[in-house]
Amino acid sequence: MTTPPVLAVSAVIIDHAEILLVERGAGPASGDWAVPGGRVESGETLAEALEREVREETALTVEAGELVGLNQVIGNAHHYVVACFYTRLVGTRAPTAGSDAAAVAWVPVNELRTMQLVPGLLDFLDKHQALRR
Repeated sequence: MTTPPVLAVSAVIIDHAEILLVERGAGPASGDWAVPGGRVESGETLAEALEREVREETALTVEAGELVGLNQVIGNAHHYVVACFYTRLVGTRAPTAGSDAAAVAWVPVNELRTMQLVPGLLDFLDKHQALRR
């Protein structure tokens, strides 16, 4: 791999004992479910990138909160360093899939283990006890 790691952000949004997930529509793990997120653009703060990515993927407005933790996603042709944040929903709770999301859904936290998630997501959430908030 000759390219440097890419900085990205992701959002843990839990409301009414449900977590917001997006079904990946393109790229690595297409068809798997993940928390919303994506690349940080030049000149953006992590919070700005997080809020933009959630808006682009779900049409929801959020506010970045405390850092959950850092994760690395390394594959044959990619290396992402992902800063994952707890995120507060602001306004409506009705998401609409946009950008590279094939679908978006509120999933009961206790059903998360039955979903086809992107590799490593459940381990990351468990390691950081992100679902116990």
